[in-house]
Amino acid sequence: MNKIRKGDQVIVIAGRDKGKRGVVSLREDDSHVVVDGINLVKKHTKPNPLKGAAGGIVEKTMPIHQSNIAIFNVAAGKADRVGIKLQADGKRVRVYKSSGEEIKAA
Repeated sequence: MNKIRKGDQVIVIAGRDKGKRGVVSLREDDSHVVVDGINLVKKHTKPNPLKGAAGGIVEKTMPIHQSNIAIFNVAAGKADRVGIKLQADGKRVRVYKSSGEEIKAA
């Protein structure tokens, strides 16, 4: 079970964007996620008249390793760790480690 999922609000805990918050928009693979507004790079693109795309410099969001982000606990107002808890009916749910409160799916 992935502890960080699409739609989760996260905060960057390491790297050049440390302290910024964003929402996970895509899980790239098992260890990388794409977060809106985080890890932006400038990419030089050639014009493509067939697609109607103009050339120039565009900003693109790149994947970030999941070890450099933590889930953001809105109630506490800070980063938190994620734990897995078994419910009585056998379902596994994600919970905040600090409070034990269930993480709501976005």
